[in-house]
Amino acid sequence: MRPDWQPLQEELRRWRIGGLSLPLWWRDDDAISVTPQLAQLTALSDAMTLPVHLAVIPRDADATLAAHITAHPNLIPVVHGWAHQNHAPADEKKSEFRLDRPIGEITSDAGGGLARLRALFGDRLRPVFVPPWNRIDPEVAAQLPQLGYRVLSTATPRQSKLAAPGLEQVNTHLDPIDWRGTRGLADPDRLIIQMVRLLQDRRAGRTDNSEPFGVLTHHLVHDHDIWTFTQDLLHRLLDGPGTPWTAPRN
Repeated sequence: MRPDWQPLQEELRRWRIGGLSLPLWWRDDDAISVTPQLAQLTALSDAMTLPVHLAVIPRDADATLAAHITAHPNLIPVVHGWAHQNHAPADEKKSEFRLDRPIGEITSDAGGGLARLRALFGDRLRPVFVPPWNRIDPEVAAQLPQLGYRVLSTATPRQSKLAAPGLEQVNTHLDPIDWRGTRGLADPDRLIIQMVRLLQDRRAGRTDNSEPFGVLTHHLVHDHDIWTFTQDLLHRLLDGPGTPWTAPRN
């Protein structure tokens, strides 16, 4: 695998010439326990001194994960739904937080996720809600601030800074996995062109460059190519205009 990084390098050069800065964050989904893959993720984060926001499934998270996060300051736990359980009909896109159940039951799951992870991680937990499959009904999102959440994270460039009053939207923008095909690394040259277009949109003001740019990973399913591409991409962004961003504590 030898991707052509030149288009990205040229775009990053234009950012440097323009004196632009790119707020950058890293989100990794589906953590529940300590695994060899989590150890690899941790080592990569430490080597780059780039924090990774670890989206933890509350129902299944165990004490080993709490101990691991306590020992590694670059791991920042956030809430990944409740059980990562699909409630959508078979002919619709998967979603855990959709209005096909009583709203009280749905908000109970969201609030329960925050409470359980606070009990596990204490003040290391950030009040960020990451709905599984990056989907949540707007009526459910509107209830999150009163539960204690301050940030909602889904995918694609945000349309507005707030997802609801008191709830900032901070999404992810690039996912290197070919979920609908090989489930390995997507075509790396296409990923690079996608990245360039996202940066061009920000530089031209077509999208909001104050929104932290999110790189999304899933450590449990990475192969060698995905790890390598992710590391190379993050290194290039940090060497260019990338400035690490972390979610607020409250």
